[in-house]
Amino acid sequence: MNQEDAEHLRVLSIFHYVVAGIAAVFACFPLLYLALGILMLSGALPSEDSGDETVTRVVGVFMIAFSGAFILIGLAFCTLLILTGRYLRRQVNYTFCLVMAAVACMFVPFGTVLGVFTILVLMRPSVKAAFGASATSDAG
Repeated sequence: MNQEDAEHLRVLSIFHYVVAGIAAVFACFPLLYLALGILMLSGALPSEDSGDETVTRVVGVFMIAFSGAFILIGLAFCTLLILTGRYLRRQVNYTFCLVMAAVACMFVPFGTVLGVFTILVLMRPSVKAAFGASATSDAG
């Protein structure tokens, strides 16, 4: 692998950390809905229809469930991006990096740009060979 490929992998690694940080901020937005759902479920919010609190509780449960799921998915995505950055730096787990580059494309616009450039760099024969060489040297 030439010096240019190594530099591109280093820069991509750094940008994976940056995009993971941005994604973590976005993953925290549903915390507002989580808090609102907890308030609804606990009865701390006044209801205009005091006779039927069942609807308020059901909506609260749904808000907690969906916001919690979005937070967990977002933080898992951030963790996987960080791992991808580490793997790119170490030049290991080629398939994982390639799959995560494709998955990152769904995080518009930052992940799309990062994913496309990562795929372009990973498809170079010299980069593939470097990942393969590090896999064989780690095994021995």
